[in-house]
Amino acid sequence: MGEKSRSRGFCGWFLVLVILGLIAGAIVFAVKKKSSHSDDEPAPVPGPPGAIVKKYSDALKIAMKFFDVQKSGKLVDNTISWRGDSGLKDGTEAKLDLSKGMYDAGDHIKFGFPMAFTATVLSWSILEYGDQMDVVGQLDPAKDSLKWITDYLINAHPSENVLYIQVGDPDIDHACWDRPETMTGKRPLTMINASFPGTDVAAETAAAMASASLVYKKTDPTYSDLLLKHAEELFSFADEHRGLYSISIPKVQTYYNSTGYGDELLWAASWLYHATEDETYLNYVSGDNGKLYAKWGSPTWFSWDDKHAATQVLLSRLNFFGSQGVSKSVQVYKKTAEAVMCGLIPESPTATSSRTDDGLIWVSEWNALQHPVSSAFLASLYSDYMLTSRTAKFSCSGETYTPADLRNFAKSQADYVLGNNPMKMSYLVGYGGKFPQYVHHRGASIPVDATTNCKDGFKWLLSTKPNPNIAYGALVGGPFLNESYVDSRNNSMQGEPSTYNSALVVGLLSSLVTTSSALQSFT
Repeated sequence: MGEKSRSRGFCGWFLVLVILGLIAGAIVFAVKKKSSHSDDEPAPVPGPPGAIVKKYSDALKIAMKFFDVQKSGKLVDNTISWRGDSGLKDGTEAKLDLSKGMYDAGDHIKFGFPMAFTATVLSWSILEYGDQMDVVGQLDPAKDSLKWITDYLINAHPSENVLYIQVGDPDIDHACWDRPETMTGKRPLTMINASFPGTDVAAETAAAMASASLVYKKTDPTYSDLLLKHAEELFSFADEHRGLYSISIPKVQTYYNSTGYGDELLWAASWLYHATEDETYLNYVSGDNGKLYAKWGSPTWFSWDDKHAATQVLLSRLNFFGSQGVSKSVQVYKKTAEAVMCGLIPESPTATSSRTDDGLIWVSEWNALQHPVSSAFLASLYSDYMLTSRTAKFSCSGETYTPADLRNFAKSQADYVLGNNPMKMSYLVGYGGKFPQYVHHRGASIPVDATTNCKDGFKWLLSTKPNPNIAYGALVGGPFLNESYVDSRNNSMQGEPSTYNSALVVGLLSSLVTTSSALQSFT
């Protein structure tokens, strides 16, 4: 009797332990499932801008300064001590004022194609993350820098089918090493027109004008209307007189050779739809032109030359936030945008192999940081669209991922740029304790009080001393595939910054500086 009682007691306790074990296992499984990338429950919608992430805030404030470093013209409220007025006579041969705008990189050329791209990306960043810029005091500087470019673009478009796309001659410019304030070389103008078309650069400029018109719509409606008028005229010019600008003007091939214009047409039409809500533009991207140029189902890299991925993400807004009829017409763009996102998440079955060992997206030796920064910017945007629309997940060949996965990828690329890399170096000049000292940049390399002419300035290019002036906010080209970086002024492949890279990194940092819900409409 006693043995049977003990046996039953043992069995009872054993049964209790088994049940408790099963309950504990179920709790652990539930917790794991909740935190995994396959969560079926959407994350909470972010509210107004929340807590500020200091490292991204500090980096954003520095990144914004590079636009001031690059400004041409009569400077207003100049904050860069070693910069002054320059390019004041630009455009006079055509009786135009092209003194504003921004220099492209470490030289003094105003290339219209990447400058217009800079304006489009900066506009997009302001529209999506202006509230987040504002909480760290960077919205007004961003809008001021954008207007410095759009003022130039307006003047560069003196009639419907004429657009001036370049100030300066690279051969003349690169034969000198001097400060922009003292440059003496000739600065000829280059234009496109109906006889020598440039669909790509005209459409990119239309995209810049259309997106910027949205930025100023509430604060300066007259200026907004003017921008939109130019945007519509430029789009018609681009569409009706088709041709690559680098075919019409072969000399531009050396620096900004365009590989196609279909992406710019769709990009511009997408922005014009957002700016006007005119269904003509929506039909343009969803109809025959979309079939011809959109590369649906084929993920691509976002860059100054290729806007396919950005167009897909921009139009996916209509699926997340638009009416049902609008959503269906551009559903195929959202599907391709998801394919782009699947390629970026490292754990995805379709993840790109174009990465360094430490996880940086790496596509090109020249200007290597353009692609990881642009990809991270798109990932942040898509993550925020998902969060705001209460979209819990998306699928990559049977595996599901969440907005958090995209944001983690974006952070990984930003953190690499800011110093979490094998070189333990920030590639954003002026940020952190270690950053490039020999940036390939004429103005930064020459002392303010130096007296130089075209040729004798080259001694500053060849100097073994660090740059006397810090090009704050410059995002240099970046590391090689083996994650090394040679800090040499003559190493333009790695050490030359560009204005359009600054627009991309400003967009990325603005997306990470805090969190807030995405605007469901730009208008």
